[in-house]
Amino acid sequence: MPFLLLVALVLAVDQVSKYLIRTNFQPNESLPVIGSIFHLTYVHNPGAAFGLLAHKTQVFIGVTVLVAIIILAAYRYLPPGRPLLRLALALMLGGALGNLLDRLRFGYVVDFLDLRIWPVFNLADMAIVAGVIILCWQLLVPAGEQGREP
Repeated sequence: MPFLLLVALVLAVDQVSKYLIRTNFQPNESLPVIGSIFHLTYVHNPGAAFGLLAHKTQVFIGVTVLVAIIILAAYRYLPPGRPLLRLALALMLGGALGNLLDRLRFGYVVDFLDLRIWPVFNLADMAIVAGVIILCWQLLVPAGEQGREP
């Protein structure tokens, strides 16, 4: 799948999911989905991960724009034949842009996935984490050993 199409898909799925939560839940409203294990809980997160550095919106906007520029520059110089690196960058960029749109529009990020033992998060966060994991794997595991049985 082309890089920018995947970025747009991640961004669209993130924004649609957040729209559905915003229009169907009140802030701090929670709906159990799987007993006491998983809830949909609508929260406003004015900070970074775990709510750190709350209300530093301008800093987060600046950092996200810088990260987006770095990702786009890195993508441009990726060698051919590295589809997982391209996937990692697309997931990270799509997720970062999803949370950036929230910060620009609302001054906070809409979070709603609640595992009850972890701070509430969203699909953009999941895309970013998945992208970072794939990126680390691609950079740390020698190419000849990727996909081999241990």
